[in-house]
This record gives sequence, structure tokens and C-alpha cells, in this order.
Amino acid sequence: MSVLRSRENARVRRWRKLAADARTRRSQARAIIEGPHMVAACLDAGITPVALLVSETALENREILALSRRAGAAPVILSAPVFRAIADAETPAGIAAEIRRPAARQALETAAGCVFLEGIQDAGNVGAILRSAAAFGLRHAVLGRGCADPWSPKALRAGMGAHFALEISAAADLAAELERFGGRAACTVPRGGTPLAETDLRGRIGWIFGAEGQGVSEALVKRTPLHISIPMARGTESLNVAAAAAICFYEQARQTASG
Repeated sequence: MSVLRSRENARVRRWRKLAADARTRRSQARAIIEGPHMVAACLDAGITPVALLVSETALENREILALSRRAGAAPVILSAPVFRAIADAETPAGIAAEIRRPAARQALETAAGCVFLEGIQDAGNVGAILRSAAAFGLRHAVLGRGCADPWSPKALRAGMGAHFALEISAAADLAAELERFGGRAACTVPRGGTPLAETDLRGRIGWIFGAEGQGVSEALVKRTPLHISIPMARGTESLNVAAAAAICFYEQARQTASG
């Protein structure tokens, strides 16, 4: 059995760069996913990994062996130190994969709903919003300038496989993408908006969530007909953007289910 043991191996250097560098991921349209859950979600979505990476310390793990068989190709075996050099998790699970970032399958104009992210810099928040979007039936996400890379290791971990249930794209002009979407646009405001539960959220909604701290830009707020406030306890200033998004998605799903 051949085992890659050098961090200076050309393939290893490339995988390390893919894991660490957003520009490389964008230019190559590739990403590194980690862990049995992520690899299983990828395979469930019908995506065949470009390369399956397995630590030699995980070769007897039944779950990882089963995933290797499902992937349909012999894994690349890495020594434990080399695998740790590629993996982002503090305690790597012993399996990772290089994948092609999924191509769009449905046009934004026909999407039943969408979430638009403006300047959300925390990768964990980006991933958590994508996870909630997928959980409540949204299938499109458009990320504007200044957003963290949704295919970074941190965003992928927070997404917990949601990336493979969504159409994820980037756009330099969110306003133009909102126009292309064509549905009603909605954003949350700290105060003065219509209470969430009193807003009719049935139909095609394009949710806009903005940067941590400053929220949605004034320019986009002015283009958004639905300004929504989430009732909070007295003395509470704001919610984390990922928490706010989850609450909004839940309320939309509740209204839609109740007819």
C-alpha cells in the first residue's frame, strides 16, 4: 500500500492550498470537504469526488471504508501528519475529498425563493444561514461582495451538508440579482418594521441579510418593499444574523404550510 508521507508532494501542496486559499478555490472551482458526514452528503447529492483522501490511521474505520467503496475509486492514503496538514478541523476524522463545486441546475428567475447575503464576513454565519435555508426549503443563495467564501472549511462545517442541497452563486451586484429573481424582497430591520408574524410571507420571497453589526446597506433597504422586525425582549439590541435568518425562514415555512 502506497502512503503519501511528504508535505512537499505536489498533490499535497495543491490540496493544502485549496483548503486554505479562497482565490484558489474560486479559480479552480474546486473545494476540500472534510469528515464522514460531508463526504456522505456529497455522495448522496450524486457528486463524485475528484479525489478521496484517507488518513492511514482511519483505514480500519468501518464508516470510512464504506464511504470509500461508495465513492467508486481507490482513496489516496496519507500519513497522519500529512492528512492533518490538509484538514482544517482540530481533530480530523480521517477522511476528506477534493470536489468540483456543483454547477447551477435551476435559473434564479424560476426559483421559488432565495437568500441574498451582503457583506457577511464570518464564515460560520454564512454556513449557518445556508444550513437553515436548506432546512426550511429555500434552494438558492446569492452571495455579494465582502461575504466569506461559502466553500471555506469553516463555512462547510457550519453548513453540515446544506451546500449540496442549494444553488450557491456569487454576484458583484446584488441589486441586479434581486431584479433578476423577480419576487418580493424582504429584509430585517432592528426596529420600525412590520412584526415578523404579521407579515405575509407566502409566495416567492428574496430574503436579504447584511453584514454583522451594520446590517443591510441603506441602498438595498431602499429597494426592499418588506421591512421586517423580529420582536425581542426589552433591552436586547439585536440578534446574530444567522439566528435572525433561521427565525425568518421558519416563519415563512410555517405560513406556507398553513396555507
